[in-house]
Amino acid sequence: MRITGLASGLDTETMINDMMKAHRMPLDKIFQRKQYMEWQRDDYRTINRQLNDMSNKTFDTIMKQSTFLAKTVSVSSPDAVSLKSVNATSEFSGTISVTRLASQATMQSNDRMDTAIGFDTKKTMNELGFTGTGSITINSIGADGNMPAEAKTITFDPAVDSLETVLKKINSESGVSAFYDSFTGKIAVTAKNSGDAKDSSEIIVNGDLATFFKLDADNISAGVNGKAGVNAEFTFNGLTTERSSNNFLINGFEITLKQVTASPVTFSSSPDTDKVVSSVVNFINDYNKMIEELNTKIREPIYRDFKPLSTEQKEDMKEKEIELWEEKAKSGTLKNEPILTSMLEKMRKAFNGSVEGTSGSIRLSEIGISPSKNYLDNGKLIIDETKLREAINTDPNKVYEVFAKPGTTEADKGLAVRFRSAIAESRNKITEKAGAVGSVNNNFALGRILKSFDSQINRFEDRLKMVENRYYRQFGAMESAIQKANQQSAYLMNSFG
Repeated sequence: MRITGLASGLDTETMINDMMKAHRMPLDKIFQRKQYMEWQRDDYRTINRQLNDMSNKTFDTIMKQSTFLAKTVSVSSPDAVSLKSVNATSEFSGTISVTRLASQATMQSNDRMDTAIGFDTKKTMNELGFTGTGSITINSIGADGNMPAEAKTITFDPAVDSLETVLKKINSESGVSAFYDSFTGKIAVTAKNSGDAKDSSEIIVNGDLATFFKLDADNISAGVNGKAGVNAEFTFNGLTTERSSNNFLINGFEITLKQVTASPVTFSSSPDTDKVVSSVVNFINDYNKMIEELNTKIREPIYRDFKPLSTEQKEDMKEKEIELWEEKAKSGTLKNEPILTSMLEKMRKAFNGSVEGTSGSIRLSEIGISPSKNYLDNGKLIIDETKLREAINTDPNKVYEVFAKPGTTEADKGLAVRFRSAIAESRNKITEKAGAVGSVNNNFALGRILKSFDSQINRFEDRLKMVENRYYRQFGAMESAIQKANQQSAYLMNSFG
């Protein structure tokens, strides 16, 4: 704490502060340059995130073949049979007759395993009278209609586990579902997968617990207490065949059998044009929006008279004034940015190119998409939806290839593949220049410059402290001299009475 001006009566503090303002002007300029570069860094990172989102969205939609293979399926009797395209590459039609539905194998205790009162399922197995080892081995038909090579062994602690927890373990760890029926006093077991295991039983159990449950070795030897699994039997376009499940795939279509049919069910498929068109239109709209925002950013004017505000300047301004000032001060941080201008050029080139597809060279214009003729649109794409629909109805795979065909050479790659490559290349350059959130300044170009600004600021502030201390020493010396002169004057006045 300094007390100044006692001898001279001068406001030394204010005088020094005013002189230091002049000395601080170069430092304020460094702060302004640093602030502007931080805004620039943040703008780079914002664009990098937007490019990443666009790249991911492109991959998840326009580059997936399933997007273009979406199909509408009509069935004459949907209550009996349903069909859904999963990954079908061609159209599908015909008839299907269902002779028999698939069903699961079952088995149950061959006698009541409790008294007429029934078990308390929350009691431990020992309390219920179980004295064997804590395990049961179960093998059950798999989803492919075959018996697994190895059975599942479920272990438990008879002194801790109750009948309820043991059944939960069986249900979660094996290929069967089991429950205790208190009315009959029996355990009922059902295979999770339907179908006939051919030369084997569909449910095989072994162990002391199986004996305690009064289960036979398998669902076939159980006789009246068991039932064999059955395959679904149907006639598909004249071919009579079987499946272990009522739900299966043929030619990329998922077929679900629901009822036995009295007469053949007819079905047919066609491209889901609306869905494909919607996907393409959404992608083009997102692309147009992105290049519009990028072009706006690289064409932003720079307002050189609006420098970043210092803390002292903000104190003298209203909040709205600060907001309007900084809006202009932040403008133009990426004006004519070479990374972005180069990327936009590559994107335009990509969508103006052709793709060597399976049926020959393909261009976007052939499916109704072409660049805008208005130069102010800066390469936006215009869609002729009628022509696009025709292309999808005629050959949806051709539309897929022009966007997403994989390839080893640039000419073989789809336009969206090239588009994502341009984004990836630019994002790498932006990351090298502006880093990512949390990056250490040493790891990117702007960060190293910002770090140098910090060093300059620290050195300059040290010099300012030295200058300020010098001023205080000089004014202090002046105060001491004045005080001595006052003392001498007073002494002389006292001496001459």
